[in-house]
Amino acid sequence: MSGLTGTGALLRFALRRDRVRIAVWIGSLASLYLYCVFALAQVFGDTESQQARAALMRSPASVLMTGPGYGLDHYTLGPIMANELLLWFILAAGLMSAFQIVRHTRAEEESGRSELLRAGVVGRHAPAVAAALTVLIANAILAVTSFAALVSGGLPVADSLAYVLAVALGALVFGAVALVLAQASEHARTASGVTVAVLMAALFIRGVGDMEQVGGSALSWFSPIAWSQQTRVYVDLRWWPLALPVVFIALLLALAALLASRRDYAAGLINPKPGRIDARASLRSPSALAWRQQRTTTIWWAVGFAVMFVAVGTYIDSIDSVMSDVIANTPVVADVFNPDDLTGAFVRIMLLFGAVAAAAFGISAIGRARAEEVAGRTELLLATPISRARWLGAQLAVPTLAAAGLMLLAGLTFFAGSLTVGVTNPGLVEYVAASVAYLPAIAVIVALAAALYALLPRLLPTAWVFIALGLVEGMFGDALNLPAALRWLSPLHWVPNPIATDGGSWLPLLPLTALALALFAAAFVGFHRRDVPTS
Repeated sequence: MSGLTGTGALLRFALRRDRVRIAVWIGSLASLYLYCVFALAQVFGDTESQQARAALMRSPASVLMTGPGYGLDHYTLGPIMANELLLWFILAAGLMSAFQIVRHTRAEEESGRSELLRAGVVGRHAPAVAAALTVLIANAILAVTSFAALVSGGLPVADSLAYVLAVALGALVFGAVALVLAQASEHARTASGVTVAVLMAALFIRGVGDMEQVGGSALSWFSPIAWSQQTRVYVDLRWWPLALPVVFIALLLALAALLASRRDYAAGLINPKPGRIDARASLRSPSALAWRQQRTTTIWWAVGFAVMFVAVGTYIDSIDSVMSDVIANTPVVADVFNPDDLTGAFVRIMLLFGAVAAAAFGISAIGRARAEEVAGRTELLLATPISRARWLGAQLAVPTLAAAGLMLLAGLTFFAGSLTVGVTNPGLVEYVAASVAYLPAIAVIVALAAALYALLPRLLPTAWVFIALGLVEGMFGDALNLPAALRWLSPLHWVPNPIATDGGSWLPLLPLTALALALFAAAFVGFHRRDVPTS
């Protein structure tokens, strides 16, 4: 039997199993392509607004968060798409690819399902190859749909093709990294976490390298993300940098195959570190277990928040001059940025992003409780003297408190970033107050996820609808003229902005707090009454 026997059957199975998941990823990213093409063409449709944007992109913080700055002298739609969004499309597609690889390789071995499959007529390398082909097909479909979105916006065909290939190859690099780490590590979450760390390191190396020199320095080339950006699409198209990710992917796949041939099934090449014979007293509780499970993820999220909001804070001294020019030439932007209070509007929008991200962290952390139950570990814990209420309380307290901590960190680091450019107004108290104002709304979204998990576990993913609604309503509610009833459904709609001239009323935070408490109470009641585990 060949080592690839059964690859076709496993590929069809993976595509069928994840058809909804893959469709959501592709649909979301393709829609974002389409939206960015037409929205940016409208917002930055004239020379004045384009050059104002280019001036903003020349700052070190902008270079760190976007690209090397090609095309800033003639900053039209194409260079904007390449300089500001190429990195983030690679990031999103790279996460999709990495998570899919780990899901169909290491996670399947860890759960024991892969052992059942390999007991049949299935070759040693078939699961990994099927996973890689699944990711390749998903990225190919994304490339075709995003190419259509770019061309429909009037962008050049050749550059658009290079753009989508650069994104696809950049994403496949991180998928290949995940495949190697899936052979080295024994647990799926370790493989996923280290892959995300590699991706973040690539982002950081690329940013630091591009800040050293306009157009990128030698350091930039140590990041796979820079290989895609160095194609200089829509400015000075170069195809040869795309050969680098192709070669790197081939080397990683060969390494993954070699490692897979030299390890035992279900084991990693890196042996897990043995733990202590006796646990510390601080670990002998459900709360300690919940924190231990979420600790690494929480720390990385905190690091990401700190870096992002310190960088965002450096914009605060130039927001008035830049956005005044943009609004003067593009009145539609006034629906997003209040022209009478640009600083307050800018802080509100940035903290809105922070609130959405913090709530998203909370939902994903609640999902970890669901994963523990599906894996059967919750049932084992509940067979001990630990009560259901105590276990669930720990599983809900850690995500809720961590989400609140991330939101407060956003405000503190936002202020720290503004201090680096000499801006002391708004002050620390205003930033903290603005962050605290979002806490009840974040608690409502996290509590809704908790209630769904406890009452209707299969519907837990619907909590993400409120993440999308909060972002769209908060950013574009006025521009899109959304119905009032729809806007009221977003908990984030009711949050005041203490930094703005007209900060709004704090009274809606009382019913939001009461709603969050009611949803948490419903979660405890529902979890107490239903079976564990449940499908």
